[in-house]
Amino acid sequence: MRMHAVTGADGFIGSHLVELLVERGHRVRAMAQYNSFGSWGWLDTLAPDVLASVEVVPGDVRDPGSVRQLVAGADVVYHLAALIAIPYSYTAPRSYVETNVLGTLNVLEAVRDASAGRLVHTSTSETYGTARSAPISEAHPLQAQSPYAASKLGADKLVESYHLSFGLPAVTLRPFNTFGPRQSARAVIPTIIGQIAAGARSVRLGAMSPTRDFLYVKDTAAAFAHLGTAEGVEGELFNAGTGEEISIGDLAGKIAEIMGASVEFSCETERLRPENSEVMRLVCDSSRLRARGWAPAYTLDDGLKACAAWFPSNLDRYKTTIYNV
Repeated sequence: MRMHAVTGADGFIGSHLVELLVERGHRVRAMAQYNSFGSWGWLDTLAPDVLASVEVVPGDVRDPGSVRQLVAGADVVYHLAALIAIPYSYTAPRSYVETNVLGTLNVLEAVRDASAGRLVHTSTSETYGTARSAPISEAHPLQAQSPYAASKLGADKLVESYHLSFGLPAVTLRPFNTFGPRQSARAVIPTIIGQIAAGARSVRLGAMSPTRDFLYVKDTAAAFAHLGTAEGVEGELFNAGTGEEISIGDLAGKIAEIMGASVEFSCETERLRPENSEVMRLVCDSSRLRARGWAPAYTLDDGLKACAAWFPSNLDRYKTTIYNV
């Protein structure tokens, strides 16, 4: 039985990945960011039979010792820990560098010292910026239009450099816009569902014309797991997405229809990115990863229906009046 280690395991995508790895028969060592509440984040919500196969290690990717403890003896390391909220990156950019860049450096050094079997590193479609050609392949130019994107781009290049300089067995996954149960309330789909479920008749959003390629979280987790064991992928970069785009305005209308709600949507200025920072179009070319045997199993409607069922019964976990952080 292989040992798989996961940073960011207490988060949205990380907790789904932990579930999937256990389902596939792996032992999992999961890092949850240490806090004085004793919380393991979304890991606290996993079924007891899943947690029975998980060793939870409180720690912080900004601390080299925490990371060395996590990766010791691991066959595969999945690095998902990151600060991800784009609006907050305008306010606290240094924290993004410390977590996303220096944290990744700590993971690379630990994997290198421990001679772990493989590192699967998490990138983001935000590193492409607004599409110059569509769909966006891995060869698309990179443009960091927010401090968040810049920090992830820096981390990606560190991973690339460690593979080329030291032969570190790393592969990078660049998911497009992942959504699903447990996602942060700051994200657009929970924002819409949360406001409708809380009884709002006027739903506040940011820009409604940008388009995104939304990937259901179970498909994202499957992409990570696939790259953890696929043959001959070291040194490679893979996009994960559906290849279909939808505007935020049209998405909002689709969610309202699924939830049977009659609502109006308004653009609130405090939710807008700075003009030159807004990424107007993202749509994925995932043919490279599909050629390796991965493909999405869920449609956008499948995922939205799952979200519309999950979020209303979990509103107590969210502050439904706060969406711009």
